[in-house]
Amino acid sequence: MIQLLVELSGSLREMKALVLVIKRTRTESLLQSWIDGRQVMATLKISKRTLQSLRSSGVLPYSRLNGKYYYKVTDLNRILNSNYNIPMIKTDNDD
Repeated sequence: MIQLLVELSGSLREMKALVLVIKRTRTESLLQSWIDGRQVMATLKISKRTLQSLRSSGVLPYSRLNGKYYYKVTDLNRILNSNYNIPMIKTDNDD
């Protein structure tokens, strides 16, 4: 009986450790997928007003919590990719 309790106790400790790892992983994943306005402005080298214009025009989706704006990194990547231009290389044969 005591052996069974010891085994159960050990199993519970292992499960608790796994739950903590899962919680940390989910939290880290969430934090990496959302960034705040300051991070957006610094990354894109844009002003606060430009960021506001992107929000107001519907170009950049956002979430607002307690007066602070948050943006999905995937949305920023989508916008950058949709505006990506590859310059045409002019050759001598293009005349």
